[in-house]
Amino acid sequence: MKVSTTRRNFVRGFVISAAAAVLPSPLLAMKKRQIQIGHTGITWRNNEIEQAIADVSSQGFYGFETFDSVLLAWEDKPGGLGAPLKAHNLPLISGYCSVNLTDASRRKDEVAKAVKSAGLIKKYGGRIAVIGPNGVNRSSYDFAANKANIVATLNEVCQAVSDTGITAVLHQHTGTCVESKEETYAVLDAVNPKYVRFGPDIGQLTKGGQDAVKVVKDYLSIVDHMHLKDWNGENQDLAGYCPLGLGKVDVPAILDVMQHKKLKGMVMVELDNSRKTDLVPLELVKTSKNYLVKQGVSFRS
Repeated sequence: MKVSTTRRNFVRGFVISAAAAVLPSPLLAMKKRQIQIGHTGITWRNNEIEQAIADVSSQGFYGFETFDSVLLAWEDKPGGLGAPLKAHNLPLISGYCSVNLTDASRRKDEVAKAVKSAGLIKKYGGRIAVIGPNGVNRSSYDFAANKANIVATLNEVCQAVSDTGITAVLHQHTGTCVESKEETYAVLDAVNPKYVRFGPDIGQLTKGGQDAVKVVKDYLSIVDHMHLKDWNGENQDLAGYCPLGLGKVDVPAILDVMQHKKLKGMVMVELDNSRKTDLVPLELVKTSKNYLVKQGVSFRS
């Protein structure tokens, strides 16, 4: 399928979905869900972080996540990132921290970097450090040869982060050293769960060929954070992802599992956006929100 056709279908699809969300139909009546939902800032460019905070707050989401590099970049500004967060009454919940898990020679430096990031997250009221594994060449990657380093580094990094008062969660991701179901399970079964918690990305799990609902259920006891993302594999400007309800992820089933789970972090809606098209971040956010409202999720007024 040509990208242009896919894009037209995608845009038409989420516009129709957004319109359907406001139609008073018995088919849309869903049970109320007791769950607070936040949103990550990746749908906007990093230099649009103030707009991201304003948009997320305007839609009534309960919290926000950004990259640790964004938090660091704002340290030279008065009040840091805390200023726009406070202005829009939007709590920072988490920061995404990329960590090299495979190179043992870098472990000491990676621990120090993670601790510094945790300090910034804590400074602005956050409570979760999302640990993102390093990218690898998947065509030649040997997980078995790297497993020991991955586990050892995760244990050290997450314990050091925990010592600062921040909870560290592993965030499996396609294209990294922890991608497949086998890798995800092998790592989670080997690490120290006292320090290494789980922050699954539902869209990434689906894209990687995994049953996201099963993975979440299997490791629910250590889940403390989540990226709630949908994937239809079509629109390449969004890395194959899409607003909630327009893809392959069983979002209602995920919500059923998570609404009774007490988290140290939060369930965060996320949607990658290359911004190479005319897709407006706020409209993408509204589409996901409208879908969640249909699922009985409430938002701040």
